[in-house]
Amino acid sequence: MTTSIDDLRFFRVVAASETLTAAARELDCSLPVVSKRLGALERRLDVRLVHRGPRRITLTAEGELFAARLETILDDLRELEDQVTHRSGDLRGSLVVQATLGLGRAHVAPLLGEFTARHPRLAVRLRTSALPLRPHRREFDVAVHVGQPPDSSLRMRRLAKNRRVPCAAPSYVERHGLPERLEDLDGHDCIVLRENEGDFALWRFGDARNPRQVHVRGRLASNDGDVVTAWALQGHGVIMRSEWQVRPYLRSGALVRVLPAVPTPPADIYALWDGDGHVPRRVGELVRHLAARLPDRLAGPD
Repeated sequence: MTTSIDDLRFFRVVAASETLTAAARELDCSLPVVSKRLGALERRLDVRLVHRGPRRITLTAEGELFAARLETILDDLRELEDQVTHRSGDLRGSLVVQATLGLGRAHVAPLLGEFTARHPRLAVRLRTSALPLRPHRREFDVAVHVGQPPDSSLRMRRLAKNRRVPCAAPSYVERHGLPERLEDLDGHDCIVLRENEGDFALWRFGDARNPRQVHVRGRLASNDGDVVTAWALQGHGVIMRSEWQVRPYLRSGALVRVLPAVPTPPADIYALWDGDGHVPRRVGELVRHLAARLPDRLAGPD
């Protein structure tokens, strides 16, 4: 029995996952099903593709080779599909889109709904995550990333301008006052958003010519931006959030800017996609759709 395209797509997910449980979650099936299918694929090829460790899986040398070569095959298939669909004018096939939790829920998801409504033969899957982007893993067709993209071979296009700004609720300001200098933040409750395993209590100010970094302290922290914003709205402290996220609250007065005279570096929003080989037309069309529609959504009503 020969290896099918479905087998290649299956193993691509396994190869990009740290555990079989994560692969099962991504494939939307049970762990026993993934384990059984992986075993069947290894028996058919008569090689071991994956070392199954207690905490994570690693690819064998044969698994690394198989994963690398299957990408070429799947790329060729995507290019063939794209050439065929280009003749018909329809966008077909599938797209996997990755975005951060808050931006994905509030803006990327509605825009993907618009896009699929225009292209009924196209299937789109959105994955939202608080984890940092891992460009070395080919887990997506298009990623929507906030902030300076990581160094990689990915192609990119800026979708919208953005920066992170510190702000707090009027009730907090009434109790604690407004800091006048960056050093004054040391005496304030700062609610921190822990988006990865880095130094999440480090806030950046200034610009490329004069960067400043401030370590902040506070009693509340979360990896969920909506939770962090809700705490700030309740008057529990100062937050540093993307301007697109807090703009409605700043306009309504539910939040006020902190240190408005101190600049903050850009945290623009980018689309990222594979920089190697042929770019499917559906990827290019989606990026153009996001670039055309996202800035107006982020700006909100006049």
